[in-house]
Amino acid sequence: MPHTALTVDIPPLTWRGRFDGDAAEHRRWWQAVTPYRHETAAPQSLEPGRRPAVILGFSSDAGVLRNKGRVGAAAAPAAIRAALGPLAFHLPREVFDAGDVTVKDNALEAGQARAGLAVSEMLDAGNLTVLLGGGHETAFASYLGVAGSEAVRGGKRLGVLNLDAHFDLREAPEPSSGTPFLQMARAEEAAERALNYAVVGISEPNNTRALFKTADRLGVKYLLDEDCTAEATRQFVADFLDTVDVLYLTIDLDVLPAAVAPGVSAPAAFGVPLPVISSVCRQVAASGKLLHLDVAELNPKFDIDQRTAKVAARLVNTLLG
Repeated sequence: MPHTALTVDIPPLTWRGRFDGDAAEHRRWWQAVTPYRHETAAPQSLEPGRRPAVILGFSSDAGVLRNKGRVGAAAAPAAIRAALGPLAFHLPREVFDAGDVTVKDNALEAGQARAGLAVSEMLDAGNLTVLLGGGHETAFASYLGVAGSEAVRGGKRLGVLNLDAHFDLREAPEPSSGTPFLQMARAEEAAERALNYAVVGISEPNNTRALFKTADRLGVKYLLDEDCTAEATRQFVADFLDTVDVLYLTIDLDVLPAAVAPGVSAPAAFGVPLPVISSVCRQVAASGKLLHLDVAELNPKFDIDQRTAKVAARLVNTLLG
């Protein structure tokens, strides 16, 4: 079906990486990713693991600033693409780049709306969508896109799985990186649905009693970081997947230990081990229910040896593979 042009602020730029040759066996991400063409819809007959993936950047740290965090996440989409570019390309699907939506002059809500419209359009064209944040205000942009998709509007049960040290259910005068899931809960209530929300990696010392009370009131399912053994996490995710038809997965990189992910807005003193987080990504990808994913809170300004960007790239590669 025909599509209008996406509302992006920066068109896709040229990807770069190491060149070993043009043959398929030498292929890397930078050679495989091509600009997204809005007029092309993916065949609806494709199985979930082979649907084209479309990457969209959400260049924003307005939410982090509002949440009194250390800013710099607006540079993250470029940093994640730079880390993806040199990776060997083993994916069974096409990957496209749709460019970036940028938030300037604190115009967060307008940016979230534009990104949401773009995500909805790409989902309805048959793609798996990947939003590269940005602070965790990225999550509400993702939600707008997923909730506006034909799949969710058509009645499929949506689940939101957050890999995060924080609930991000903060009550605040204006939206920020700390409020997106409370915003989602209110939007779902307005749509006469209940938010089906689960979190892996909650840090008890970094969430107040008020936030735990809000989580309990909303029926949020969560697993504390200290309880995230491989088997406990696998079972928690499996049980959650059983309750949904389509899944939106959001990864806040501060779920990982600070030594693994130093370049985030709020580094974790404890964190969930990378092999456990990677295993969740494989489990979600294998479920066939993944509709949309995003990666948030990379702050290149504080990254060491691009460690955090490389981890983000590795997780995206795992989810699309």
